[in-house]
Amino acid sequence: MPSPAVEDYLKTIYMLSREEDRASTSSIADRLQIAAGSVTGMLKRLSEQGLVEHVPYYGASLTSEGEQEALRLIRRHRILELFLSEVLGYTWDRVHAEAERLEHAASDELIERMAQVLGQPDRDPHGAPIPGVGRTFEEPQYSTLAELEIGRAAVLRRVSDEDPAVLRYLGTLGVAPGVEVEVLERAPFRGPLRVRIAGKQEFLGPELAGSLRVEPLDHARGEGGDDA
Repeated sequence: MPSPAVEDYLKTIYMLSREEDRASTSSIADRLQIAAGSVTGMLKRLSEQGLVEHVPYYGASLTSEGEQEALRLIRRHRILELFLSEVLGYTWDRVHAEAERLEHAASDELIERMAQVLGQPDRDPHGAPIPGVGRTFEEPQYSTLAELEIGRAAVLRRVSDEDPAVLRYLGTLGVAPGVEVEVLERAPFRGPLRVRIAGKQEFLGPELAGSLRVEPLDHARGEGGDDA
């Protein structure tokens, strides 16, 4: 099995590859909070192991084997988050850090027993999809609340789990995957957005609104979404 350090690299490259064509050395270093020189050395090792395709000065991408390992770790992390939330009563702002600590130590058997207890879930507490075992996986791409047209209703699908303070604040507003949202007014010059969330009006800054992933309500219903 890959070491915890290798698993962190594979997961990070997978996440960054969703944002850019190839994960750059600087992006990996920033995400893992380590020196760029250390990243270069590890990428060379991962390339030799057949887990990564690395082109110096251009970036890295996962091979099929590397992606399989990354998805296995992502599945573990998201199941752990949901188990901590649904079974152990952790608030959604605490589960990410705890799952980061547990994901390397838990056995595959334990993870699958957790999945059974949870009813084979397909989403974590923040709305992120959970990869299945032995199945093709593709993360849906949603626009942000900041991009939503004024007056158009949508369903909140996903919230970033990386900032506990933001999650605590959103919790006070009743924000959670599945709630209905609507942009009522957008102030000029990157001012705040006046939005309706779960029937209540609130003001959100553009940066926060840009971190909330939504699906227009008419599209969600047309595609048989789970917002009912």
